[in-house]
Amino acid sequence: MTRLARTAGLTEVQTEILATVRAFVDREIIPNAQRLEHSDTYPTDIVERMKEIGLFGITIPEEYGGLGESLLTYALVVEEIARGWMSVSGVINTHFIVAHMIAGHGTDAQKTHYLPKMATGEIRGSFSMSEPDLGSDVAAIKTRATRSGDGYVIDGAKMWLTNGSTSNLTAVLVKTDLGEPKPHRNLTTFLVEKPEGVGEVLPGLTIPGKIDKMGYKGVDTTEALFDGFRIDAEAILGGTPGKGFSHMMDGIEVGRVNVAARACGIAIRAFELAIGYAQQRSTFGKPIAEHQAIAFKLAEMATKVEAAHLMMVNAARAKDSGERNDVVAGMAKLIASEYCAEVTQEAFRIHGGFGYSKEAEIERLMREAPFLLIGEGTSEIQKTIISKGLLREYRI
Repeated sequence: MTRLARTAGLTEVQTEILATVRAFVDREIIPNAQRLEHSDTYPTDIVERMKEIGLFGITIPEEYGGLGESLLTYALVVEEIARGWMSVSGVINTHFIVAHMIAGHGTDAQKTHYLPKMATGEIRGSFSMSEPDLGSDVAAIKTRATRSGDGYVIDGAKMWLTNGSTSNLTAVLVKTDLGEPKPHRNLTTFLVEKPEGVGEVLPGLTIPGKIDKMGYKGVDTTEALFDGFRIDAEAILGGTPGKGFSHMMDGIEVGRVNVAARACGIAIRAFELAIGYAQQRSTFGKPIAEHQAIAFKLAEMATKVEAAHLMMVNAARAKDSGERNDVVAGMAKLIASEYCAEVTQEAFRIHGGFGYSKEAEIERLMREAPFLLIGEGTSEIQKTIISKGLLREYRI
């Protein structure tokens, strides 16, 4: 049989892109991931190489200087990168979501202004939806944009911005009081251009220092505090207020495919480490891979890796085809993140005491995998989305 997580029906271009990325991961990410992760250091050199390869523009249309590739191509690239180090995939994830939102919903002026520079990585995007007290209840957003002359004034606190201090463009979802009876119709996305860095980066906008996390280190996660921040009306994504919820949900759908891809990447790496270690470590006169207890673990792990990968590919292809994919994306994110946690834990057990050492790569994966159970909506949120979709389709 071939190795796990192979994808049928890829074009020659897709195959070449993935081969290039895999070589890049093996050569430049895996050898440096442990050192950078343990010191919580932003992977500057790796990011610069990603710019050179063209990964920041992989889905941006060719007319704006990108590669014009599909969501499937992007998801498979993310899977490869996360196999090396999940934090590096996080650097391009929020960037990709913002580029997707601008390409799909932005005005012509916004597309022309942002997308060419996003394709080269000169402009790197982040997006801001969550708040300190918000959780998954997006319609309960408190950060408010109030009309003031020809523009708006934003006040409030946003939370969990991946790339919050290293990005220079942030898509921010805020409340605009339009008098609509349904709360989500009063939400608007603003495109906030800002300098990189922490502190008061613009009058009325402060990016505090990065949040210290259990895992997912290297990439910065921050808050964004708005206090009388003035912004032009032209910064509204698409030019029309009240559309922010649908814009963000479109972004989140592709973001869930991305999280599923990251989970697949971590699970693949955990399996690679486990099956390698199981053939090197011997007990009772033979490699532990030859003990049935370990062999069965490997069989179950490989099956979960393959199932998660197929679900992720299915969700990406559904989105590429233009179908509504909230259910399949939710299914992919649910199964991939849960299986990732299970496969990683089994790999950790196979490593025995060595796996508890900071020297072991599996130790890092054990701290990274839980994040995927939460990011882009918890497993419980995915189940809510899936069940609503099923009841919609099977209504009697």
